Parts: sequence; structure tokens; C-alpha cells
Amino acid sequence: MAEGKAPAGRKPYLAGRVEFAALYDVRPLQVSQWISRDHTLDYRFAKIISGSPYWLLQFVKGFGETTPRPRHLNHAELERLTKGQDPGYWVREVEQLPPLVGQAELVALFRLPSGELLRRAISTGRFRPADYTLSGSPIWLLEPVVADAPALQAGARAVDWAIDDKVLAALREGSYDGPGSRIVPRGKAANKVAE
Repeated sequence: MAEGKAPAGRKPYLAGRVEFAALYDVRPLQVSQWISRDHTLDYRFAKIISGSPYWLLQFVKGFGETTPRPRHLNHAELERLTKGQDPGYWVREVEQLPPLVGQAELVALFRLPSGELLRRAISTGRFRPADYTLSGSPIWLLEPVVADAPALQAGARAVDWAIDDKVLAALREGSYDGPGSRIVPRGKAANKVAE
């Protein structure tokens, strides 16, 4: 199988901030510091989904060898993470990822007035289960969600689950710049932006 091609029914291996930290036996805050303070990490090998970075696991597993002070990869954690995402495949470039969405993108895609309607549909089983749960957040492959839309529409009572064609096209093309497409500062960083 060629690396980077999307085999049917499989998803690319990814790691959120929590998984990245676990792979190097550090706290998630350390991953943030690698970005903001040390500048040893950036978002070139990450996809921003619902305002959070999700790195290509191929990049993450080699990250420790690129730092000024080499860091050792926790191979047991790597095995656990890949096993949890199987059937999966390795991707080297963000451009090779299939379209992925989180809750913010889904709210925009279905033109929902709030995320609460989506969370309710997920919790009651009317919306397909997430393909991933990384760093505590659900992530879906876009195409199966789109394929499920007619069934959602047929069973809808108060929400029509109509897909916004412009949002769909942008998600497929990788040009989406709506809610969730950027990292929103939180905590002290958010206060500095607001000032």
C-alpha cells in the first residue's frame, strides 16, 4: 500500500496535544510551551480542527529527534495510539489528509444555530459516532458525515440538517476559513488578545 493514499474505510493516524504529550511522557502544557516559548514546535504538520491542532502522527513520532535536546518516544504509547485508530494509515503531509471536521465545522456545515443541537444528536445516537476522540474532542471524516445527511434529514423534527454547499466545498478543497479553522487563544493568551 502506498504511504499517504487514503485506503477505503481507513483514517490517517493523528495526535492531539494530549496524545503528543503522552508520546513523550510530558504534560500537555509542555507541548504548548514547545510552541509558544521554545519555538521547537509549530503547526506545519498539524491540521486545525475546531480550533485545536491535530498533528500527523508520522511527524510526532520523529519530533523528539529534531529537538536540540533529543526526547525519547514512548513506544508503548505509540502502539496504543495506533491500535486505537486502526484501521489507519501513515501520512507525511497535511495536504494528504482527507477532509476532517470537528463540532465547530459541523455546526457551520449544517447551519445549526448552536452546538447544543449537534451535541444532543450525538448523545442520543442520531448522529454518527466520531471517527476519533483526540485530546478529549470528537473528530469525523467528512465524507461519511455527508453520506449520512439524507438519513438525518429524514428523521429530523426541529432541525432540517441541510448542508451548506459553500461550507462543504471549502471543507473538501481545504480552503475552509469559518468557525473552528483557527486556534483561538485561551486563558492568559486570550486576555492579551482582548486588550
